[in-house]
Amino acid sequence: MTVPRFHTAGRFDPAALFRPTSVAVIGADTEAGAQIVANLALGGFNGDIHTTLVNDASLAVLAVPPDQIGSTMTALAEANCFAAIVPGAADDLASHAARTGVKLLGPHSFGLAVPRLHLNATRSHIPPPPGRLALISQSSALCRTVIDWAGPNGVGFSHIVGLGGNAGIGFGITLDWLSRDPDTGAILLDIRRIKNHRLFLSAARAAARLRPVVAIRAGLRLLDDDGAADLSFEAALRRAGVLCVNRFEDLLAAAEILSRAKPASCDTLAIVSNAIGPGRLAADSVLRHGLHLRAQQAVTHLASGDLAATAFAFAAEPGIGGVLVVHAPQGPADQAAIASLCEPPRTLRAPLLVCAMGETTGATHRIALARAGLPVFATPDQAVQGFEHLVRDRRNREAARELPPSAVLDLAPERERVRRCLDRVRGFGRLALTQDEALDILAAYGIPTVPTRFAASPQDAAAAAELVGFPAVVKLRGNAPPADRPPASLVFDLHDAPAVIAAARLLSARAERQASNTELLVQRCVGRAREVAVRVADDATFGPAITFGAGGTAPNSADRAVDLPPLNLPLAAALIQRCRTGAMLGHALRDRPPVRSDAVAQVLVRISQMIVDFPEIAVLEVPSLFVEAAGVLAADAWIRLRAPDEPPAPLAIAPYPVELTEHRQLGPDRITIRPIRPEDAAAHTAFFSRLSPQDIRYRFFSAMRELSPEQTVRLTQVDYSREMAFIAVNQATGDTVGVSRLACDPDGESGEFAVIVQADMKGRGLATHLIRRLIEWARTRGLKQVVGQILADNHPMLSFTRHLGFTLHRMPDDPEVIEAKLVL
Repeated sequence: MTVPRFHTAGRFDPAALFRPTSVAVIGADTEAGAQIVANLALGGFNGDIHTTLVNDASLAVLAVPPDQIGSTMTALAEANCFAAIVPGAADDLASHAARTGVKLLGPHSFGLAVPRLHLNATRSHIPPPPGRLALISQSSALCRTVIDWAGPNGVGFSHIVGLGGNAGIGFGITLDWLSRDPDTGAILLDIRRIKNHRLFLSAARAAARLRPVVAIRAGLRLLDDDGAADLSFEAALRRAGVLCVNRFEDLLAAAEILSRAKPASCDTLAIVSNAIGPGRLAADSVLRHGLHLRAQQAVTHLASGDLAATAFAFAAEPGIGGVLVVHAPQGPADQAAIASLCEPPRTLRAPLLVCAMGETTGATHRIALARAGLPVFATPDQAVQGFEHLVRDRRNREAARELPPSAVLDLAPERERVRRCLDRVRGFGRLALTQDEALDILAAYGIPTVPTRFAASPQDAAAAAELVGFPAVVKLRGNAPPADRPPASLVFDLHDAPAVIAAARLLSARAERQASNTELLVQRCVGRAREVAVRVADDATFGPAITFGAGGTAPNSADRAVDLPPLNLPLAAALIQRCRTGAMLGHALRDRPPVRSDAVAQVLVRISQMIVDFPEIAVLEVPSLFVEAAGVLAADAWIRLRAPDEPPAPLAIAPYPVELTEHRQLGPDRITIRPIRPEDAAAHTAFFSRLSPQDIRYRFFSAMRELSPEQTVRLTQVDYSREMAFIAVNQATGDTVGVSRLACDPDGESGEFAVIVQADMKGRGLATHLIRRLIEWARTRGLKQVVGQILADNHPMLSFTRHLGFTLHRMPDDPEVIEAKLVL
């Protein structure tokens, strides 16, 4: 078997778009068509350029009026051309694409450039220089601006893809192509509209496994001025391993450093400078960004001629994440200093960044350094921010490797208790839960709550206070959101029964005057503790999002952090640290000792599990979660359910499908069959080393001595929403002994399978079971067929698939390959 390799005659093939051999510009006499024809000719495109529709053109540009798009697409399909660019407006583009099978960029697409192929089918004002940066944008203006910036800064492009209105080919197909392109070193995303958040995040994660990906999204503050959409967007991309920036200058800076610098192994930066003041400015910036300086010496000051040798030596030290050289103009020695920095050893372990200050001579120095392939900056703060991009990129990739399963709790929650409570609330005709009902839900998930008692009258409140203990708190019972509750609806620090009765009477009288519920709740008063808050609500694009921040009646809305469910403990701990309130939990304050952030992380994981288990929960708020040295206590909570006709918002991050794990006895061996995980990389490499050369040729259609690191990443880090790989693990040894894989076609209707087992496991039914597991999974995904390509001389596999019910036929464009197909 081989990796996915579909026969694409008569349908869209991504290679026809991104690696065309001919281009037909329909409407070459229009302004847009004439500009694209001119750019194609000036770029020296190696293939054929046509100004009329011809049969079998790889790519077409439809520069025609909107009302002619449909008929032109019909003509394209009849001429066997299924990839197109629409630079202008178009009527009902999505329906025309579905009808004809033609996939396209647009409407209002900037076009497509692949400088390595001398392809410039864009509306660019200047030729894009070749390089290793890919740009995917929905804005023509941004494309032109980045191209304009690139040349003087020594940056070139592997691809420029203008999605335009994103009605046709979107981020998913484009990122899938770029993730497999060896000439792409880093990817920039300009995002305006996401059609399918799961497909987008899946493709972004696949691309970010192997190369840096940076994204920016304009207009989020216009849509949501409190910044919640910004935080959710950043959280979603973080989980995909993508670096998210908010400013255009940060996008360019990240593009420069991520396409040139080595990855940072940690957040410690060594600073070398030929001037005291600039070196100290860099050190201040490091501390302001929450990074660390070299322990032995924060800033090393020395003569210009010694900068390079010292920087190279520091880059070899353990525990150094990067080295920054800060160079201020000094005169005759500058030229030699810059020249020596331009020749770093190839064996440098840590990334080398250079800040070449000044303009009259500094600009010349920066050009020379950029031509040498070094990340170069004009100011110390810009350079430190560039290093921070490297650190954030590393952290985001680590977050993307975290795969929480759909159930992460060691102690199973009382799900039936929760179900009964939610059903009871709906039975009362309510969607919102009262405080005590919501606290009971939290308790069912093992979240410690403050002892709470219901009281129908002031006298009942006094009795309840005796049960929960003094000092007590009395509050009005209700199901309004915390932000909408009436002021002065609770009384604290009540030390005896008479005080409780007086407070209860006061609150009841206020409720009567406001014609609201007079029922009461009595709780034990929590001592001096830190107060944090947790909120879960739907983001308009990415579904349920978990917000963590300061608690209380007047929290700081600027001090909050967001992540997406499902969470595990490492992800929850990282979420806490991204919020200043959370980062300070482990530090002693003047009047309070340090407290346990690990207990808060447990709460976040349990709330995340609740959202996974009960997607009917629309909003969950815990505005008062008290954190003490002994643990946590939730004192207040509120939950709102979705209406009966309101569909649940799907999770943006698919959980690890632990429920697909099974155990089987195969002869003397106990085998675990489960979906593959990133940590299986080492075992997978070892498994490959035990395969025979013939088995490798049958599986990969070529002779291979070993898996490259890139191939190992691709094979072990899969997106379970559109690909599945089951591995068989020998429980006694921990060795991987077999694997089956199914990759879904972008249309979601077909998938290609592959299977291989090591020699000593053949003939024991393992391969058959692995294939059957794939077929079961394909049916649950709604696929219509499973296909695979088999070498014609692989007689055991041909017999094996025929026995499983596959039909076999020879590929018309490759007689050495047999296609096996199973209709589901």
